[in-house]
Parts: sequence; structure tokens; C-alpha cells
Amino acid sequence: QVQPVESGGGLVQPGGSLRLSCAASGSIFINEMGWYRQAPGKQRELVAEITRGGWTNYADSVQGRFTISRDDAKNTVYLEMNSLKVEDTAVYFCKMRNPMAMVYWGKGTLVTVAS
Repeated sequence: QVQPVESGGGLVQPGGSLRLSCAASGSIFINEMGWYRQAPGKQRELVAEITRGGWTNYADSVQGRFTISRDDAKNTVYLEMNSLKVEDTAVYFCKMRNPMAMVYWGKGTLVTVAS
């Protein structure tokens, strides 16, 4: 059973930075990796995604501020978040998908942006 585990969330002031990590245990082959977020009272939304070939896609709201990257040797995906805004406050979830289209979700890490 693959279980991605997120880390790196916390409290940061507006304009600050955080780096999230998500690692999956086991000897697995992950095709797509991504970050989603869910703010209170809102639906979960895509933040950024990256394929094994390095293609990336970002939500318009984070384009130019967030950077997604991956380390396949460690089955880990990262999200570098800069110039954070209050509206970035949410629980951030990691999503991984293998070539058989099986999807694995992490349990989330809370990011709070407040002064």
C-alpha cells in the first residue's frame, strides 16, 4: 500500500516562503505527482502538477510564485511557495498516480498565512 506523507506546512507571514515535501514509501513507479489544496468552505483545487517527463502545470493563482519539482529516486515531490498570500491558507494535499492509473492521496499539511 502506497501512502504519501506530506511535511513542511506551518504558519508564515504574508510575503514569506515555505517548502512542502511529500514522500511515498516503497519501491513504486510514479507517473504524475501533484499538489492540491482545500481552504475552509471551499472545494479541493489543483495547485500544481508534474509528470515524470518534467511537464508542469500550475493554477493561475500561483503561477510565478510556486514551483513544483520531483526526485524520482526518493519518490518525493516538492512545492516551493514564495510570496505567500493570506488566500493561500489551506490544507495542502499530495497526489500521486502510477501508470496503472491508481491514485494515492496524502492526508494533508496545513499552511496558514497570517500576520
